[in-house]
Amino acid sequence: MTKRTAAKYKLDRRMGENIWGRPKSPVNRREYGPGQHGQRRKGKLSDFGLQLRAKQKLKGYYGDLTEKQFRRIYAEAERIKGDTGENLIGLLERRLDALVYRAKFVPTIFAARQFVNHGHVLVNGKRVNIPSYRVNEGDVIEVRERSRQLTSVLEAVGLPERDVPDYVQADHSKMSATLVRTPGLGDVPYAVMMEPNLVVEYYAKN
Repeated sequence: MTKRTAAKYKLDRRMGENIWGRPKSPVNRREYGPGQHGQRRKGKLSDFGLQLRAKQKLKGYYGDLTEKQFRRIYAEAERIKGDTGENLIGLLERRLDALVYRAKFVPTIFAARQFVNHGHVLVNGKRVNIPSYRVNEGDVIEVRERSRQLTSVLEAVGLPERDVPDYVQADHSKMSATLVRTPGLGDVPYAVMMEPNLVVEYYAKN
């Protein structure tokens, strides 16, 4: 299991953006960065700075993935035919923890990772406890029968702050979801602008 090294809201403050669009984000109250010097006027970022920031934001969004994990996904996106940035988004969205989050079975991406880790999720009827498990189009994800009445699950289903995207078909009465198709950047309901093209530029130069 990947250890989360930074609190999720600290990431919001560092980026100066409400990455997940959550009502409790401190950015809703203070748009400046954390720490003693957070209110200093920010200088203009260099091209490298913009690319690095784009990478950190995307990595952070999916549960603060480690550099090793993220680079591995990027290398795979590069090998697939087509636009590398679009491929990267498609691969990230096909992670099991990301789809559990998209289907609104849990309130946050961090909760999704823990939920999968603890064995609450079935894929095509079999228990899978690996958050990075790659879901294929047509695969059915279900919350285990004994886990369906968990308070966190019931609360997440009722969250008004986000909807299930159209590339995921969710049935909350059965606590199941199906990946209909692999999404592109324009399909994913990010709360802030993600720039996978800058991530591609970052790795091309580093």
